[in-house]
Amino acid sequence: MHRSMFRLRLLTLWCACLAGAGCGSNEEGSHTKPGGDAATKPGNTSESDPTMAAEVSIQKEPYGKMPDGRPITQYLLRNEKGMSVAVIDYGAIVTEVNVPDKSKSAVNVTLGFDDLEGWLQSAPYFGATVGRFANRIAGAKFSLGGQEYTLAANNGPNHLHGGLKGFDKVVWTAEEIPATNDEVGVSLRYTSPDGEEGYPGALSVEVKYILTIDNEFRCEYYATTDKPTVVNITNHCYWNLAGAGTGQILDHELTLFCARYLPVDATAIPLGERAPVADTPMDFTTPHTIGERIAEVEGGYDHCYVVDRESGQLRPAARVKDPKSGRVMVITTNQPGIQFYSGNFLDGSESNAGFTKHQGFCLETQVFPDSPNQPSFPTSVLEPGQVYRHVTVHKFTAE
Repeated sequence: MHRSMFRLRLLTLWCACLAGAGCGSNEEGSHTKPGGDAATKPGNTSESDPTMAAEVSIQKEPYGKMPDGRPITQYLLRNEKGMSVAVIDYGAIVTEVNVPDKSKSAVNVTLGFDDLEGWLQSAPYFGATVGRFANRIAGAKFSLGGQEYTLAANNGPNHLHGGLKGFDKVVWTAEEIPATNDEVGVSLRYTSPDGEEGYPGALSVEVKYILTIDNEFRCEYYATTDKPTVVNITNHCYWNLAGAGTGQILDHELTLFCARYLPVDATAIPLGERAPVADTPMDFTTPHTIGERIAEVEGGYDHCYVVDRESGQLRPAARVKDPKSGRVMVITTNQPGIQFYSGNFLDGSESNAGFTKHQGFCLETQVFPDSPNQPSFPTSVLEPGQVYRHVTVHKFTAE
């Protein structure tokens, strides 16, 4: 569905809710959960109080076809506070995140394309689920259990975001997570076969994208393997809290709850040091605009920060505010690192959906880059019998 059509559909639903008509949909494959009642089934009308607006709902609709004819579906998650998230089963891609500002006006705050054809040629990983290993692996090689594995060198001499055909370029199996009073979501599954892109082990992956009534967008990643392997999965949304396409993000105010970061070499591979950010342009422990000191960072920001406090538990990693709209995004995660990227390579081309340099930023929660080759880093190794679990929450408010 074209983005303008998506927004029209959401506007129609919200108007119906406000008018007291209820937000149940009769479209095939949709579910709506009015507060406290059973989900409205396709083709049925809710028997609940018609003045009661649905708190959360989910719809699905066609989003085009793959070159081999496989249909792609878009899942539309929304809540009664005006926030919505759209996800497709190609690449487990987040196509839109619409968030209200301080005047309750919602716009899309993540960069992307208007249709499936755009995503099929996507170079910058807009909104995608990336893996089996997000970020870079030096020399496109790593050793595990005494055996060396060779991967695709798709970023200079290094391996990036899972290789030539990573998780962002496959069709996932999607299933609606039925709405409750508080949240609704979609579960996407993919099994990466042993040897795919050079990685060992058959890896079974589940990604859950969940929208809550409190304007939280939660990303949950789970994986199991039948052989020792390495795993590092994340989402690659490019954010612009003023609205996608409204201009650069250099005036966004960023706080990173990170006293240390990972210095890198000329090919963006960490040097192994956890360096203090104090008294450097890398310091966002107090709020600074993204553009305030970016000229002092060669090439712009594209660095992994070490999130304060012990990993494995949810704790704050970042806070971003757009001063014009008042939109605020707070990110909490159980991961050890967060990659801050300031959109340095967006070039305005068709493959970049026309977006130009610094029109979006990324905050990717993850294990440290090149961790398979750096024993001092938190491990990315997953053994048979273990479960990889990565949780990140994006909480949106306006002030």
